[in-house]
Amino acid sequence: MSDTTQHKSADDTQVVEPSESVDDTQLTLLEMFGSAISAMIGVQSKEKRERDFARGKASHFIIVGVVITALFVLSMAAVVSLVLSFLV
Repeated sequence: MSDTTQHKSADDTQVVEPSESVDDTQLTLLEMFGSAISAMIGVQSKEKRERDFARGKASHFIIVGVVITALFVLSMAAVVSLVLSFLV
């Protein structure tokens, strides 16, 4: 009988540094919103920017950017309307 199982020795293991590991999963919606907000105010880190380019799609970031911009404009309009209602 032949043994078809393979035995690995301790020398065959590879050590992968966290900075060298590549994660092919897509970004979550929360990660995209966080990255878009950080980029809009100019505090995006180099590591997260590289992660976004590696794992994200441009179309998703464009949609998230449009949504965030619309929410910002609507919130500013609401604040101005509220302030003006107190002045009149």
